[in-house]
Amino acid sequence: MANKESKVGLWVALGIIAFLLFGSFLTNIGLMAVFVAGSASSGSDYPVDEEPVYKEVWSYGYGETKVVHINLSGIIMRGGRERLFGYEPDMVETLLGQIRAATIDSDVKAILLEVDSPGGAVTPSDEIYAALERFKSGDDERMVLVFIRDLGASGAYYAAMAGDYIMAEPTAIIGSVGVIMQTLNWKGLGDKIGLHSVTIASGKNKDMLNPFKEVNPQHVEMLQELVDGMQDRFASIVEDSRGFENRDLLDGRVFSAPQALEHNFIDGIGYWQDALEKMKYLLDVEELYLVRYSQKHNFFDALMSSKLPAVPNLNAIQSPHFMYLWKP
Repeated sequence: MANKESKVGLWVALGIIAFLLFGSFLTNIGLMAVFVAGSASSGSDYPVDEEPVYKEVWSYGYGETKVVHINLSGIIMRGGRERLFGYEPDMVETLLGQIRAATIDSDVKAILLEVDSPGGAVTPSDEIYAALERFKSGDDERMVLVFIRDLGASGAYYAAMAGDYIMAEPTAIIGSVGVIMQTLNWKGLGDKIGLHSVTIASGKNKDMLNPFKEVNPQHVEMLQELVDGMQDRFASIVEDSRGFENRDLLDGRVFSAPQALEHNFIDGIGYWQDALEKMKYLLDVEELYLVRYSQKHNFFDALMSSKLPAVPNLNAIQSPHFMYLWKP
């Protein structure tokens, strides 16, 4: 019996030692990653944000006409998700950086923007649209083809308005031209359980949408005016890009791909290979040289980004945002 207890104690001791060693290993790796990242960034001899450099991966084709394939996937929102060490890349900054890299590369004749997104925040959606327009400015031969996989709604559709041609897969959902702002009001629940808000504010409108106070109609009116202004900008861009004569269909509804084609929200329906063929046709070439960008990583960057636990995303409890977002 004593022998069995001694074995159990041994295994417990070994488990504790292994746990401490693993924790020490992770700590050392984290410190080394910070050191290497800091030393690498301090040694740059060019403006890395103004002139981003990516590793180019040859994707399709054997031609000489260079086209960059860029992905717009997921909710369009700034901020990298926190991990155990560091953060995941900011999807908006990554996307803008790739567009900027294509813009400064005079060999790039077109961007193939692959979209699968319900939209997202208002300002980032507008920034992506403006960056794509900037890519084309000053060179009439440059173009953007947008290829919608599964979803191209709201802010993603806003960004797609920079496209010279929009193609969607047969089962895609398109549209949702509109602005949304949502929050929760907890006053009724708070009164029941005795939970109240204590707010020290500088003015009567500073704590708009305080969830523990009655909804103020004047506040709703003020915010509705802002939403209407953002909607007006969105609808104006769609009108100009797609040649709509009125805004009857720009009321937030979504369309299937055939419906979107019928109402001129898109230009064609097809699959990936069809998008490549259309790109060849529009550029008047027989072959493309399609590349995609890959971020250069050192050993520690790769190690830190692989399979490390993510910290829970707290975006859900942040203050309400104005969104170009389809939220069925």
